[in-house]
This record gives sequence, C-alpha cells and structure tokens, in this order.
Amino acid sequence: MPGFLVHLGAQVLCSHAGQATPTVPNSRVLVSGQPTVLMTVPYVVAGCTMPPPLAGNGPCVTGQWTTGTTRVLSSGQPLVVQSSTSVCVPTGTPLLIIMTQMRVTAL
Repeated sequence: MPGFLVHLGAQVLCSHAGQATPTVPNSRVLVSGQPTVLMTVPYVVAGCTMPPPLAGNGPCVTGQWTTGTTRVLSSGQPLVVQSSTSVCVPTGTPLLIIMTQMRVTAL
C-alpha cells in the first residue's frame, strides 16, 4: 500500500501511548535529512501504560512491522510507510504512526 515513508524522527506509539523507536535506522535512504526505517527492524517501546499480567497482558516491549513497501526497497528490504501494519509483543496490539514527513511517498 502506498504512503509516506517513515523516518527516524516520526512519532510512533504503541496502542497504549508508549513511545516506539527503531533499533537500527536505515542511513542508506534519507528523507527530510533523517534515516528511514526498514520493515525488518524491530521497534522498542518505552512508557507503555498497559498493566502487567494479572491486570492485563502488557506492557508492550517491542513492535515488529508486518507490511511495508512492495516496489521501493533499500538494501533489498522493504521500507516502512504510513500505511504499514505491525504487532507489539506481548500484547498483540499495533504500533500507530502518529506523524511522519509528508514529502516522499512509496509503494
């Protein structure tokens, strides 16, 4: 699915408002002067408000993208776009891309 490329400075949250950041940015492709993110790179989540076991099944610890670009690749890997889907561990909820750059789109 097409969408704006996600970069290191994008605001990405877990479904419980925890801040998510990529573990390894992709410095081979820059948008707005910042590295993009490969779909294969996991995100780490900090500040998830989901209660621990017994009261819930959280908090979110990591997030992994399950879809990305199909035609635009970097180092042979798909990139994350605003329409990408993901899943957090251990809650099974998605990461939410709140804000990203709005100049470069990819399919």
